[in-house]
Amino acid sequence: MLNKILDHLEEWLITFLIGSATLVIFFAVVHRTLSGIPWIQDYAIRINMGWAQELCIYMFVWMAKFGAAYGVRHGTHVGVDVLVRSLPPSKAKWLILFGMLAGATFTVIVGTLGASFVWDNGFHYAWYHFWGFDFGDTPEGPTSPDMEIPTWIAYACVPLGSYLMCFRFLQTAWHFWQTGEAPHHEHAHVEGVDDASDEMLASEGVRK
Repeated sequence: MLNKILDHLEEWLITFLIGSATLVIFFAVVHRTLSGIPWIQDYAIRINMGWAQELCIYMFVWMAKFGAAYGVRHGTHVGVDVLVRSLPPSKAKWLILFGMLAGATFTVIVGTLGASFVWDNGFHYAWYHFWGFDFGDTPEGPTSPDMEIPTWIAYACVPLGSYLMCFRFLQTAWHFWQTGEAPHHEHAHVEGVDDASDEMLASEGVRK
């Protein structure tokens, strides 16, 4: 069960975020339209939807961070592999492995810097407050202008997404070390669609 969750973590998170953002944008547009209609606008303007744009911006930023981890796992990131292709497989293997480990090193550094920023931006106050610790004049941290939530919640996507990318880099590096297969995206392949098509053709062949 845990392996299944880890294998499709990015897809589930991105699906949830993009679905939620679509609904929020839809209701915000409907609300704005109703606010311009006589007799209805008196009731519509009582509903505050000013937070919708800010929430959607945060959702899309989170999607970008988790989408980057998805790209590492499936090999969809843009890369320059002219040198790799020109080398024999025995030598290209070490260059590919170095690139994956360099990516893991870079993302763990970004994640650690992001975690430090989130901690100083108010997460330390939330952590101490959650456990009931009293640290005197510990600053609560800034809040967002529209939603008025602690900004560390929005910035948390940096360490979370970066650490997930680091994990995917290490995962793909280990898989490459064991099998010699690096993740490579096929533009004509859509995961799940081709398998369903093959099953459909096979079933039609049986019927015939």
